[in-house]
Amino acid sequence: MYSFTIPTFVQVLEFFGTFAFAISGIRLASAKRFDWFGAYVVGVSTAIGGGTIRDLLLDMTPFWMTNPIYLICSALALLWVILFGKMVIRQQSTFFIFDSIGLALFTVVGIEKTLSLGFPLWVATIMGTITGAAGGVIRDVFINEVPLIFRKEVYALACVVGGLTYGLCEWLKIDFIVTELISGISVFVVRILAVKYHLSLPVLKGEKTSDD
Repeated sequence: MYSFTIPTFVQVLEFFGTFAFAISGIRLASAKRFDWFGAYVVGVSTAIGGGTIRDLLLDMTPFWMTNPIYLICSALALLWVILFGKMVIRQQSTFFIFDSIGLALFTVVGIEKTLSLGFPLWVATIMGTITGAAGGVIRDVFINEVPLIFRKEVYALACVVGGLTYGLCEWLKIDFIVTELISGISVFVVRILAVKYHLSLPVLKGEKTSDD
């Protein structure tokens, strides 16, 4: 008989992160005039791509293969965009908010999962960055755009800030859940401030080739 188990706090973060990232991917797919299935594929890839790469690097079974809820969350995100498409698609800020929320939540999940396996903080920070940012790279490749992390905007760097914040909170012996919340908020705030005030890393300027 199937027994209901209460989701852990990390799983709750994963569920919300999946929904947020899936909406961000589906929203961009709709702008490219993808059909429902194509939009779903982009949404799923955005939501599970980074976590899949993380789990493979950590020698774990990818998280979505042991629980179908993540694929269901992505389907619900597609339904949300279908029902409220005009509101979601037309508002550029909606994509930005959902993408930033997903980035923050998945960064924390990646950090926590890596630390729970006994890896040091620097590895956890890298895994958190991959969890948060790699799905967006896959999304952008699918919709034929230059991946966001390769542009001037502060994106992956916000995940690194989240990892450093997590480490600082642990050093200060702050409560576990509060540590995760502070770390996630730091990622979200850095992303918001970077876009609002046009903060970016210096651009590497090389000589153009004859093909450019």
